[in-house]
Amino acid sequence: MEKFEHSAVVTGMGMSEVGRRLMRDPMALTVDASLLAMADAGLTREDIDGVCTYPGMVPGAGGFSGAGAHDLMDTLRLKPNWHNSGLEQAGQLGSIVAAMMAVATGLCRHVLCFRTVWEATYVQLQRTGQIRHSGGGGRLSGGMEWRIPYGAASAANWIGMYCSRYMHDYGLTKEQLGQIAINGRKNAALTPYAVYKDPMTMEDYLNARMVSTPLSLFDCDVPCDASVAFIISHKDTVKDCRRGRAVGFEAVGTANTERVSWDQGDLRYLTGIEGAADMLWSRTDLQTQDIDMVQLYDGFSFNALCWLEKLGFCGVGEAGAFLEGGQRIARDGELPMNTNGGQLSAGRLHGYGFLHEACVQLLGEAGDRQVPNSPQTAIASSGGGVPGSALLLTAP
Repeated sequence: MEKFEHSAVVTGMGMSEVGRRLMRDPMALTVDASLLAMADAGLTREDIDGVCTYPGMVPGAGGFSGAGAHDLMDTLRLKPNWHNSGLEQAGQLGSIVAAMMAVATGLCRHVLCFRTVWEATYVQLQRTGQIRHSGGGGRLSGGMEWRIPYGAASAANWIGMYCSRYMHDYGLTKEQLGQIAINGRKNAALTPYAVYKDPMTMEDYLNARMVSTPLSLFDCDVPCDASVAFIISHKDTVKDCRRGRAVGFEAVGTANTERVSWDQGDLRYLTGIEGAADMLWSRTDLQTQDIDMVQLYDGFSFNALCWLEKLGFCGVGEAGAFLEGGQRIARDGELPMNTNGGQLSAGRLHGYGFLHEACVQLLGEAGDRQVPNSPQTAIASSGGGVPGSALLLTAP
């Protein structure tokens, strides 16, 4: 029986201006990306019959939540048959999977998916008194009541503890972990929209200020302002779209088989990754040796390391040796990784940036950073802990 993901393709992509403190309204960024995605697919607003986003409008989320589905539908006067948004999905790319199901079941022909962030501008507006944070107040509840009182307000604190335990158990060195950030910076130098492009040496990496032991500044992704959009279409529409060819989906991984918690799982690994990785491989005959490149979520460098191991590209506790020297994950290495610079250098496009880069590479449209030998397969992942998801994509 054909799997639902085989009915869906990516026919269009769009990316707004990307930068730090752009001081632009997030809806303006969203409209830019959405119109570019439609034009890339050769479609008009009248062709769009579905809208999907992550996380939608979340009260108190600040710059994390840039635009909701309803806001964009009204702004562009879209009239979809189906629309969806939400925070509790299988990672940021869970919204892409929802769109795939919508076209596979006949609800839609062309779904506009988008993710918008404006964290850099939001913080600047807060600092200058031009905007007030709408969250906070009252008694803490949920997971935060066990974190905030102890000063663990940031994911850097939580993930730092996982990384410390992993280093203790498996002997990972800071130099080995640093290869992820250094590789990303090398690739970012060839990426026009990347936030940071200046060369980074191992000395630069090791001397960066500590954020939350053992994670230092260059282990943390870069908050920015941007919007990324895709048109997820039914495969039968490809002949009518601009390119006449499209990136396909071979398999999806959305399962969550662990505690839905940042601190109640195996403390050597981030939760929310293993189930997604296992499910991905269960839905395809392809194996790790068939994958030409990976675009792995790197909200922090340790996230990408966990994805490498859980996806099976190296064994448990072997990521340090796999990363040693950085050649394996280089753009011309055996497993090119985060070829646009990832979130550590290109900017925190929050999951959607990895799918965008995978599609650009598989279409052969990456310019100076194009992976050699015409890659035919790629994995893009999202989620740095609960929840996570992964997509296995194929070239046209």
